Amino acid sequence: MVDVGAKPETDRVASARAVIRMSPTTAAAVIAGDAPKGDVIGTARLAAIQAAKRTDEWIPLAHTLPLNSVDVDIDVDREAGTVIVTTTARVYARTGVEMEAMVGCAAGALCVYDMVKGIERGVVVERVELLSKSGGRSGTWRRDEQD
Repeated sequence: MVDVGAKPETDRVASARAVIRMSPTTAAAVIAGDAPKGDVIGTARLAAIQAAKRTDEWIPLAHTLPLNSVDVDIDVDREAGTVIVTTTARVYARTGVEMEAMVGCAAGALCVYDMVKGIERGVVVERVELLSKSGGRSGTWRRDEQD
């Protein structure tokens, strides 16, 4: 584990996104809230928050962080057959929250898969990616500036 004891505490924010692909029919069930297991969006939001809070249990060398907040946005595009889970984590600490944001959206995406697999087995969690981070020595980074 990296020693962060000498680093200054700063406000740190990170956002990450996961994309889940499915058929338009399955996406419509997500929107309607009538999947076999119930409310996909609400349950995925809770899964993302819980996972972000326990990132140090998922990632062996991650520090335990006292998160200030975890925000989760879930957007469903019926026609495209996509669900996009975006998670933003915030902390005042000596190390960043990139992993918390990424673990959160990954867990939210896996929860979506679990909740709709009874409708469609071919659902794909397409990608999990860091969108932005700020705070700390390395400053601000955004995915759109890298493309």
